Amino acid sequence: MNNRVFIVHGWSGRPDEHWLPWLKQQLEQRGFEVNVPLMSRDDEPVIEKWVDRLEAVVGNLDEHTYFVGHSIGCQTIMRYLEKHSDKKVGGCVFVAGWFILENLEDEETELVAEPWMKTPIDFSKILKTTQKFSVFISDNDDFGAVEENKQMFEQKLNAKVIVMHNMGHFTEGDGVTELPQVLDELLEYSHE
Repeated sequence: MNNRVFIVHGWSGRPDEHWLPWLKQQLEQRGFEVNVPLMSRDDEPVIEKWVDRLEAVVGNLDEHTYFVGHSIGCQTIMRYLEKHSDKKVGGCVFVAGWFILENLEDEETELVAEPWMKTPIDFSKILKTTQKFSVFISDNDDFGAVEENKQMFEQKLNAKVIVMHNMGHFTEGDGVTELPQVLDELLEYSHE
C-alpha cells in the first residue's frame, strides 16, 4: 500500500509556493504519492468549500494517508477529519497552525477569519482518526497568539508542539523555502 500525503496550502496560498514544492519533491523521492491541491476561493476561504475540496481530492482514507497543513490548511484538515471520525489516518503535521489570529490587516479579513475562529471543532472526533499530531509554530508569527495556540494544540489534540525561532508565518517572505523538520516528522510517522 502506498503512503499518500495531502498538503493543504494557506489562505491566499498556492501549491507552488513557500516550502510546499520542496516537501512534495522530498516525499516523492522517498516513494510517497503526494497531492497539493489548489483550494477553492483562496482569497476568501470558506470552511465548507475548503473541506469539500479536500474531500473531493482525498477519496478513501486509510492509515497510509497523511496530512500536512499550512496556516488555514491546518484548520481545513481538522474540520475534514472531524467529518470522517469512522476512519483512521496515519498522522498530521501542521505548520503555522492556529485557532486564534491577531493583527489581522482589516475588517474584511477579520470577517473572513471569524467563522474559522468561532465555529466549534469536535476534537474527540478528530482524535478517533489518529493520535499523531505534530505542530510547528514560530515565536514571532505575524498573527500572534503563539502561546494560546500552542496550549490549545497540546490540550485539544495532545499534539507535539515545536516552537521554532524567528520563522514568522513560515512563508517565502520569512525566508522559509525548506522545512526538513516537517519531512522528519512525516517519515517518523510513516515508519512507526
